[in-house]
Amino acid sequence: MNLPTEAAVVIVGGGVMGTSIAFHLAEAGVRDVVLVERDGLGSGSTSKAAGGVRANFSDELNIALGVRSLEAFARFGERPGQEIDLHRVGYLFLLSSDEQVDLFEESTRLQNAAGQPTRMLDVAEALRLAPILSPDGLVAACFSPNDGHCTPESVVLGYASAARRLGATLVTGCEVTGIDAVGNEIRAVRTSRGTIATSTVICAAGAWSGPLAAMVGVDLPVTPLRRQIVVTEAIPGLPRDLPMTIDFTSTFYFHGEGPGLLVGMSDPEEQPGFHLNRSEDWLPRLAAAMEQRAPSLLDVGLASGWAGLYENTPDHNALIGEAAGLGRFLYATGFSGHGFLQGPAIGEIIRDLYLDREPFVDISPLNAARFHSANLRTEKNIV
Repeated sequence: MNLPTEAAVVIVGGGVMGTSIAFHLAEAGVRDVVLVERDGLGSGSTSKAAGGVRANFSDELNIALGVRSLEAFARFGERPGQEIDLHRVGYLFLLSSDEQVDLFEESTRLQNAAGQPTRMLDVAEALRLAPILSPDGLVAACFSPNDGHCTPESVVLGYASAARRLGATLVTGCEVTGIDAVGNEIRAVRTSRGTIATSTVICAAGAWSGPLAAMVGVDLPVTPLRRQIVVTEAIPGLPRDLPMTIDFTSTFYFHGEGPGLLVGMSDPEEQPGFHLNRSEDWLPRLAAAMEQRAPSLLDVGLASGWAGLYENTPDHNALIGEAAGLGRFLYATGFSGHGFLQGPAIGEIIRDLYLDREPFVDISPLNAARFHSANLRTEKNIV
């Protein structure tokens, strides 16, 4: 596809965030929307995500974003029109201390207030939902039945295809090399395939957002951190409705993936950086977590796996807003592991910010300027 020479808005990044924004802008009638992606659509963090979708958070704003996105995922077959293999099997958080129970009791109250049927469970109830678990050390659990998982690549395909039908231009194999500004006005985006004259840039570049924003002197504190996932061989007798299950202490998690399980865990020894190669260094730590929480999995072979990047911020909350003193540089990044599941809601919000509309929820607390003040709000229900 030829690169347009001008655009009303240039979106940088072709993952779920960028394609959702492109779709929502085009659907709202914005003409000359151009999205550029240096590799293939969904080739960054989106294609490496575990696919979990949830509203089980400790922060009211994240709960609202999760609820809105869950509603959109449930209707994805009609709008934008794509099968995403959504399994609403729930999220099951396993808790091992009174402090964790207190945290999840409070977040459950917030989720209930937002209309979600989240509830606390005793250990026996948790084992009935996920019978491969060992109860050793568990004191309670939290279950959010509206949550689940779906296929990230299908979500990107759905948004991208609909955006193109509505007139947006999506260009792959196109790396941004510079952004030109005169005074406080953006004039053009320079790429490996040519220059696009524009007055608006939307940064949806995920873990690569920091260097992109720095091109126009904007500070987006995003730190890339490798996360690895493995998929097991077939496991006979797995329940079809096995929840997305997370051991909150170790961050070991799993959900059904075909005849086996998709398994992951945060590695406390991982160092920040753009490390996309697979490594076996973390497997002993994963095995130790399995032995504690689901020892039968130690006898199951691994069929495949991959590595991707989290885009972490200091408070594990997203960066959403518009840069001050530079018109117009908008951003939606730094989702710290829960970007995929918030993609539908963020597409709406960035559309509304671009059109100077009031979004469905106040996202001013997520402006990047918060790190220059004391107004931080830390998300605690993370892995």
